[in-house]
Amino acid sequence: MEKKTLVAYFSASGVTAALAKRLADAIGADLYEIQPETPYTKADLDWTDKNSRSSVEMNDKSFRPPVANRVANMDEYEKIYLGFPIWWYVAPTIINTFLEQYNLTGKEIIPFATSGSSGMGRTNEELKASCKGAVLKEGRRFAANAGSAELKAWADKN
Repeated sequence: MEKKTLVAYFSASGVTAALAKRLADAIGADLYEIQPETPYTKADLDWTDKNSRSSVEMNDKSFRPPVANRVANMDEYEKIYLGFPIWWYVAPTIINTFLEQYNLTGKEIIPFATSGSSGMGRTNEELKASCKGAVLKEGRRFAANAGSAELKAWADKN
């Protein structure tokens, strides 16, 4: 059986979704959206409000927001590009929820992110425990408008 590549992403506002779609098209990978059980509202995403949903979730690193969907054929993928916006210098905890649903043994996980200005921060440190058995590679932050050629060149190095 041929092993395939998956681009899985979580996008709260559509920015990461557009980047993930360009990456999947550029490298010929399958595309999968990680959907929260309860979609995030604009108020939920207000990082300046310490009582907003995203602030509360990110202040408790053990919190796992429920995911509404699952990849049915995860065993077919050997390489997973994992996209998300940077929240508080790390991946949103819904990314941990997603990873912890699967047996990732032998898979490569390659994070990519969008952000207004911050880099990847402590992302890999925060994701490592959720990637049991997988090889977690160094991730990269992209500008929202990163083009297909730039994304493909990066993916070709992984």
